[in-house]
Amino acid sequence: MSRNYLKHIDGNIPRADLNLNDHSRAVFVLHDQLNLKVWPEWVREEKPLLVFMESNEKGNEIPHHKLKAAYIISSMRHFALECHDEGFPVLYHSTQGHFDDGLNELLEDFEGELTFMTPSEWDTRQRLRNVRESYSERVQEIPNGFFIADADQWKDKIEPGYRMEYFYRDMRRKTGYLMNGSEPEGGEWNYDDQNREKLPDKVQVPDIETIEADDVTKEVIEMVEHYFPDHFGNLDRFPYAVQRDQALALLEQFINERLDEFGPYEDALKAGNHTLFHSRLSLYLNNGLLLPREVCEAAIEAYDAGNARLNSVEGFVRQIIGWREYIRIYYEAMMPGVRDANHFDFEEKLPAMYWSGETEMKCMEQCLKPVIDEAWSHHIPRLMVLSNFSNLTETDPRELNRWFHLAYADAYEWVELPNVLGMSTFADGGVLASKPYVSSGNYINKMSDYCKKCRYSVTKKTGENACPFNYLYWNFVDKQRDTFNDSGRVNFMVNMFDNKKSDDEKKAIRESSEKFLEELKR
Repeated sequence: MSRNYLKHIDGNIPRADLNLNDHSRAVFVLHDQLNLKVWPEWVREEKPLLVFMESNEKGNEIPHHKLKAAYIISSMRHFALECHDEGFPVLYHSTQGHFDDGLNELLEDFEGELTFMTPSEWDTRQRLRNVRESYSERVQEIPNGFFIADADQWKDKIEPGYRMEYFYRDMRRKTGYLMNGSEPEGGEWNYDDQNREKLPDKVQVPDIETIEADDVTKEVIEMVEHYFPDHFGNLDRFPYAVQRDQALALLEQFINERLDEFGPYEDALKAGNHTLFHSRLSLYLNNGLLLPREVCEAAIEAYDAGNARLNSVEGFVRQIIGWREYIRIYYEAMMPGVRDANHFDFEEKLPAMYWSGETEMKCMEQCLKPVIDEAWSHHIPRLMVLSNFSNLTETDPRELNRWFHLAYADAYEWVELPNVLGMSTFADGGVLASKPYVSSGNYINKMSDYCKKCRYSVTKKTGENACPFNYLYWNFVDKQRDTFNDSGRVNFMVNMFDNKKSDDEKKAIRESSEKFLEELKR
């Protein structure tokens, strides 16, 4: 990769001033390990050479959203500059190849010892371990410290029936978060039943502060547009923090302005407002600008001070020490075979609307627009609209998995793959989820205002103007009855289809579904 777009890096960290062999130790810092607090104490004390790397091959593996690419690279550049300002010697390397190619290039000239932290993503991990094998006496690997739980202690438990809730309770006991001795705060482990309210029209949602792009970020944006002009998404605006102090400010804003209302409206959907009371901090947790413990403890401090209700704080903490940690352990247990998971044997390509955002289905339009514009949406659009529609249209879950990986700014394979192939599409056959997460239009109507202005009628079950989610849902239940019958949670839906639907209704469901699927652009 050319250094034409590295003027701010090269202007502040001149490569000509760096003699590699003036340093006996070097540390390779990946783009999602941007916090030296997590690294061993000797790194902060000794200030070894820090190596950062931009990889053209990594950037071209899949057509990542332009905003995602810009966010990842800008964050890493800012961190490298901060480390240099703190007195660390820094080598900012750019390679046409992958990370292992870049490290091999470095090790040809560097005679000292190189340390890397276990990468979160499988392929990068294998590449770096190959480098370690080639330079076994000079390259060492240390454990990844960006998570609370040690995956090796838990991954053998991942099997059908071991649900997140069991793990989450153990994590509450381990951390002491929201605990009164051995009992959970308030007497309940989980307040999810209080977190399913539709957003009333009168409720005002505070805006999330946007970060104005500085010169470093602007240079990265120019580079992304130059090298990846055909990648997915828009880069018309850049709303995200790229430095730790900015991310901490956004955490504080969330705690002060949105945490208290987060719980009740956690599952709500609102036309024209895709963030609602969500934190949108996952981007910063997933590359190290924020750490999971500090985020949880900030929320708990707000509860202790009487500034946030228990169901909101518990739901927020559960997302981090429960779900986030659990799916990382699932990833460690299930890789690499889970990449090919396809329980329903679906083979269809992804619907074209996922790429263009163009559709007459208001819910799909509203849930795709923020992904195209900002590379983000909260968990309910991901699970109950975008993934739901993919399953109901018999789309190959691996196609959807690839789309989520490239489309979302917070998507690294360790966090994205379990959510898609395990949770939202049931592609793993029920290892992670206890049931297929599919629904009719009723759920979307219950949790949103989307249906009010849709050209399809959510009250109509079949026919030309009926909500496609309605007949596609029952068509799915009919076709996938074996899976529904095997799940004690949803087997009653097959009984409803068989015994409550008339023959004419069943015929109309099948005909409406067949017509829609035939006409759906892929």
